Amino acid sequence: MEFLNEYVFSVFFVETLLNGLLYGGVLALLSLGLNLIFGVIDVVWICYAELVMLGMYTIYFMHVFYGLPLIPAALIAVLIVAVLGLVLHKVVINHVLGKAPINQLLATGGVLFFLQSIATLFFGVEFLSLGVSLGSFQLSEDIYISTSQFVAFLVAAGAVVAMYLFLSRSYMGAAIRAISQDRDIMILMGVDANRLYGLTSAIGGGLAGLAACLLSLQFDVHPFVGISFGPIVFMICVMGGLGNMVGGFLAAFVFAELIAIGGYFADLEWGTVLAFCVFVITMFIRPEGLFARKS
Repeated sequence: MEFLNEYVFSVFFVETLLNGLLYGGVLALLSLGLNLIFGVIDVVWICYAELVMLGMYTIYFMHVFYGLPLIPAALIAVLIVAVLGLVLHKVVINHVLGKAPINQLLATGGVLFFLQSIATLFFGVEFLSLGVSLGSFQLSEDIYISTSQFVAFLVAAGAVVAMYLFLSRSYMGAAIRAISQDRDIMILMGVDANRLYGLTSAIGGGLAGLAACLLSLQFDVHPFVGISFGPIVFMICVMGGLGNMVGGFLAAFVFAELIAIGGYFADLEWGTVLAFCVFVITMFIRPEGLFARKS
């Protein structure tokens, strides 16, 4: 009982759960982009987190070096990373479509190291901060929430809702959903698959750029920042079922809460270890993920 009173029923534990919920919103946004790309194009972008890293550098230089207000700088970052997603598709992904998964992983893994090396060459290895402090606000008498995390959660939630409406209410969204379910039939019906693949890559890149802007409010940028969350996002997608956006969305919050709770009882590194252990156990029980991908 003393343990419950000191830890589980503590105000700090409630704050931990809320912080995990807020962090889960950004992870859900990242998993949405990666799952969208895999569901439509059927290629896992191992280098997806490096697009986020480039987006973080873009908003940093737009805001700090060129003095643009934060929102215009963020819009430029989203646009640039969306274009990079399209360029990556045209230059690399197009050439590994339909190839063996190992070839696809090697190609996108090569892009990962290439982007890390380019960032190191041009920007160095120092940690760069956006320099934006939004402080915190009081949720109740004893509970305080980071304003940066709260804003990131709201924007991420808005983006997820917007993507849902786009995929469910628009003609192009319906085409994307249809080709993700049966690409062979859609091609036989005269659908331009390459056009949809390019659009999907651009949208996935745009989501990575938006996530980069939100993460820049909370983390410093450096060439290897993708290592901090890239493996986590990949495991979230696998745990939720590769290509299943609903599964990835829910798995993102599970991962975020596990990391937060582990960090509360020990430290952040142990929180990540706890999340990894749960992932391994889940793969033993349900190797196809929490939600099997629809065939």
